[in-house]
Amino acid sequence: MKNIIHGANPENLYSAFNIPMPEKIFDFSSNTNIFPWPEKILELDLKTLTSHYPDPECKSLREKISAQEKISSSRILFTNGVNEAIFLLAQLLEKNSTGILQPCYSEYARAFPQAKGVFNIEEAGRFKNFILTNPNNPTGIFIRLAQVIKNFPDTLFIIDEAYIDFLTGNEQPERLCDFENVILLRSLTKIFHLSGVRIGYAIASEKIISALKTFQPSWSVNALAQELALRFLNEKNFYEATKNFYRENTPLFIKNFRQAGFEVMGSAVHYFLVRVEDDFALIKKLLPLGLVVRHTRNFPGLEGKFIRVATQRPFENEMLVKAMSEKICHA
Repeated sequence: MKNIIHGANPENLYSAFNIPMPEKIFDFSSNTNIFPWPEKILELDLKTLTSHYPDPECKSLREKISAQEKISSSRILFTNGVNEAIFLLAQLLEKNSTGILQPCYSEYARAFPQAKGVFNIEEAGRFKNFILTNPNNPTGIFIRLAQVIKNFPDTLFIIDEAYIDFLTGNEQPERLCDFENVILLRSLTKIFHLSGVRIGYAIASEKIISALKTFQPSWSVNALAQELALRFLNEKNFYEATKNFYRENTPLFIKNFRQAGFEVMGSAVHYFLVRVEDDFALIKKLLPLGLVVRHTRNFPGLEGKFIRVATQRPFENEMLVKAMSEKICHA
């Protein structure tokens, strides 16, 4: 079971539980966008994209984010997904004391094995580096951070905003890139459903970005990832349609769970936690039905007493609630 680290790889889950994989899978363990791509996005000149080296500086993408965020492009570094940025930071900051606000995306503990997990953000001042996901992965909780950052000017905050584009309520992201003691990490694979090509970026001071570049391999971000990301960043209609889809369907999904008698934790995004007696026991009942949910065994503070669920299409959401109602004896 130790190899079941992330969601979104159903075949690994079926293999770990020694359960035959049905032909049709409904994957609620993945937090990536399910809204359909615009057809024109797929009109690619693959021969050109695959026969030339990619731009090692990701110049067009950096200029796009620079204009969007109103910051210098020298403060932006594109990476092979947020995961690469995490491990680059681990190399740069390995000698510093590090705290991780738990529960948290599990790659941080792998990249920073010396880090101490804490459950109170007010402990940030104890560390040189303080890591948190916001919105939180796996809980979906969103925290206003500006005042906390001001309170601890000597702490370097590494803030993973991989799911910031999925805020479903009236919450507005704060402008945190103006703080000198902040490194922002953002993913383009989640909102644009580009997990297979891997692309994300970091925003930090010019000094930190320059230092991170010394650890990054050349041509880290491939040409296909760069081209698709740039196209999606120019597709404002797709972005807004995605936001509207989740604003409409996530509250309904949560409501249906609660009406069925389940305890659902509050969330600001399109995924949320559902309390269960034993996550593995439930997963083993759902897998033969082709229904995949995310376990919580590797999240400190959760330890298998919840499952994480991401909003899918309405009929799929109804299918999961119905199946769980039938499979679980809950209070």
